[in-house]
Amino acid sequence: MNVIKNLGAASLLATLLAGCSLAPTYDRPALPVQTKWPADLATTTNAGGSEAPSTASLPWQQFFRDPSLRQLISLALDHNRDLRVAALNIERARSLYQVQSADRLPTLNLGVSGARQETPNAVAPAGKGGLTTAYSVGLGVTAFELDLFGRVRNLSGAALERFSATEQARKTTQISVVAQVAYTYEALVADERLLALARQTLDSRTASHQRQVSLREMGASSDYDLRQSDSLLEAARIALLQAQRQRALDQNALALLIGQPVPAGLLPAADTDWNSSVIAELPAGLPSDLLTGRPDIAQQEALLRAANANIGAARAAFFPRISLTGSFGSASDALNGLFESGSRAWGFLPSITLPIFDGGRNRANLGVAQADRDIAVAQYEKTIQVAFREVADALAGQATLGAELRAVQAQERAEQQRHDLARLRYDSGEASYLDYLDAQRAWFASQQQTIRTGLAEVQNRIALYKSLGGGWQEQSSGSGSGSGSATDRLARKD
Repeated sequence: MNVIKNLGAASLLATLLAGCSLAPTYDRPALPVQTKWPADLATTTNAGGSEAPSTASLPWQQFFRDPSLRQLISLALDHNRDLRVAALNIERARSLYQVQSADRLPTLNLGVSGARQETPNAVAPAGKGGLTTAYSVGLGVTAFELDLFGRVRNLSGAALERFSATEQARKTTQISVVAQVAYTYEALVADERLLALARQTLDSRTASHQRQVSLREMGASSDYDLRQSDSLLEAARIALLQAQRQRALDQNALALLIGQPVPAGLLPAADTDWNSSVIAELPAGLPSDLLTGRPDIAQQEALLRAANANIGAARAAFFPRISLTGSFGSASDALNGLFESGSRAWGFLPSITLPIFDGGRNRANLGVAQADRDIAVAQYEKTIQVAFREVADALAGQATLGAELRAVQAQERAEQQRHDLARLRYDSGEASYLDYLDAQRAWFASQQQTIRTGLAEVQNRIALYKSLGGGWQEQSSGSGSGSGSATDRLARKD
């Protein structure tokens, strides 16, 4: 029993001494970006001058109002393989943390052994050999390290931070999947509109071409006019084929995102609603410190904290390492005597290891840990800079795309009026057929440009929502939220 008490006292001492850590104090690096958005963009986002809630707090179900799009996003969250891999990475990181954390406690094993040995008299002590039998059973602790300098605790902390990083990576993946589904769906809406426009234009130009053929047969038109009509007709046919191909490509991309064939009832039609009411307006007031709520930034910060903890473990390798091995049980030369009085057996084997010469291995490991920390700092800062650029780009689009779309729509109306006037002038003989064809081409091009600019404006709003951390929501009430939840849950278990 004294051995058990000694082992318990040693474990208690290790727990008390584990408060010592050689890891450097963690300080969050300053944001390597401006504290405010560029002045020419701020007026478009903070007209009221008041602080607004984070965009990340706006659920995607409220941001995207198209019922079909919301169903497609739900399918993607259930079946997308990237999200599935991200969830499995969390489970893997959790298990790795639990493996590392187990080293902070003694491992208690039950051992049962038996041995029979015959020794010749010539080599036996005192010349008395023969057959010997030994049985033993007991509890043992093998090479439990007293964590005097926090090596094991820092390794466990680093594993916990890496687990936290995988949770943030899953959030980043979900945000990306939600945005990509929305991008692709809106692209399909544009594809359907371009396809309908191409069909309408092809039908119109086919009828116009037939008229030119008839006029040429009657001698009322020239070969030049007919060839111009041929060219315009083939251009419409090319536009139709391109639109069909692009729709197929976008539909395939959407199927990959949702992890299954796209249900026919969820595919957009040419008359699908496409205006500002389909996507919610983002809150005004977007200061750059909201970027710290992005999960990819939180992921990099968790990896930075893990690298910081690894420095503590590398520093501890320069100091003595104390390990305890002990056992307590019963031993006898017969099975039926294992638990009789007088069969108690125990062993206690403490050891201390002090590094004297290792060829510079410990110093090199410390250099690696410090370099890893510096790399993590640079990656953290780069992630923030990329995030700042993404938001600034989306804000630049928001500041100009709305006005650009209105200008393109005005141009389309002007080209339509020009086309109608050119048609009247051609029919009355006041203008050449070439003038009419030029008006047709310009109107068709302006109609296409209106659709593409509308798509760019819608997708830019999605990009702004994504870049501000929107699109993440917990899928179950028991899964927690944020990097703190991962740390807190495992810390409570630990």
